[in-house]
Amino acid sequence: MVLGSAFWLPAARACEYYTANLRVTHPWTRASQAGATSAVVCMKFDEVRRADRLVLVESPIASGAEMGGVGGIGVPAHRAAAISGVDFFVPEGQETHLLENGTFVRLTGLKFPLEAGRSYPLRLGFELGGAFDATLTVDYTRFT
Repeated sequence: MVLGSAFWLPAARACEYYTANLRVTHPWTRASQAGATSAVVCMKFDEVRRADRLVLVESPIASGAEMGGVGGIGVPAHRAAAISGVDFFVPEGQETHLLENGTFVRLTGLKFPLEAGRSYPLRLGFELGGAFDATLTVDYTRFT
């Protein structure tokens, strides 16, 4: 059975990255509109054997990165709060997520629009686990 193109979305590509302390699964973002200056980055942390902190997110597609969040303690619902730089605690023995509707990393100063189905270089760094190169996938078209 063949579905029409209206139902087609790019397939999510699961990418796993390991430090000595934890696993990072599938860093992703949505496609951006022309003129957009930022993009929200999401990912999962699990298999955490020792608590760590995400302290670095870099990509040649953006000039910087910062923490953001929607709702939660000290952040009014439906308003994004920005914290300059990246500092995200990953607790031992728990699965933790960076999510669009929760705490996330925002790439700032996008150099061009991000296209659905593409992937871009990403560097992640942890306080204890060190830094490594990863891939940021653009999995979904932004509908807003």
